[in-house]
Amino acid sequence: MVRDGTWTFDGEILRIVPGRDRSVKKLRQLLGEVRVPLEAVAGIAYEPGKKGGRLRLRLREGADPFSQAARGRIADAADPYQLVVDADRTGAAEYFVTEVRNALVIEQVPDGPSERYLMPGPELPVVVPAGDGSATFDGESIRLEWNWAAEEVKKSAGSQRFTLKDLNSVEWSPATGMENGCLRFHVKGVTPHKFAPKHDPHCLVLWGFDKEVRTTALLVAAVLARLPHPSGAHPPAVEPPVEPLSIEAPAAPAGSDDPDSLLRRLRELGDLHKDGILTDEEFTTAKQALLRRF
Repeated sequence: MVRDGTWTFDGEILRIVPGRDRSVKKLRQLLGEVRVPLEAVAGIAYEPGKKGGRLRLRLREGADPFSQAARGRIADAADPYQLVVDADRTGAAEYFVTEVRNALVIEQVPDGPSERYLMPGPELPVVVPAGDGSATFDGESIRLEWNWAAEEVKKSAGSQRFTLKDLNSVEWSPATGMENGCLRFHVKGVTPHKFAPKHDPHCLVLWGFDKEVRTTALLVAAVLARLPHPSGAHPPAVEPPVEPLSIEAPAAPAGSDDPDSLLRRLRELGDLHKDGILTDEEFTTAKQALLRRF
């Protein structure tokens, strides 16, 4: 817990809450609390400095739509997966890193790419005020409205609305120096880059204002979270039937009677009991059966 924010780890979820200090970037505050499951973590590090240091969390490629949207487009200070650590909290930061790394080893979390998003996108709706108009995303459709700065070809085309089913992808190129950026939606059946951004009715011109950058990051992340995953893996069209829960402890396979395996199975039963799936009597029966088999 520092001025920059609070990171909490309970063994399964890493909870990130941005600080309310004036130095905390607005993007992090707009994003709000972020809950990172351990399976989405690729690594964590503490980098000492002259006056404190910095925690850096590295997520698995493809696990988080926000990371995919913001990569290379936002400043380090706006990155929710970095935390500036005060000088009197360096020991706690180092201990935090050790605990997360130990959990990654114990749970055998892979650090390779994820074939599905393990985290949801930002809260909806999201509105992006841009140079020549605005974009609004409500989770199902995107609406583009033009303002006084829009070129006549966009005004003539009128407001644009298309659903996620109409969309192939979304492209974000931030403004750099004197060059404007763009937020372009690639709609099915429309040739990409047929028009310059200022003439494309499926594209907003970005002037590079801070508010523009942070809201664009949120909108792009929200859209990506609802498009097919970039790995090409798709969830099954029909969910497999759920087998009825049995309170019988499964027989331990040969060679699995080690303490770690026993503790893992006991913890799973404890979670079912805590969540109310198993009654006190069912939990006791299953635990005794498991202990006998071990």
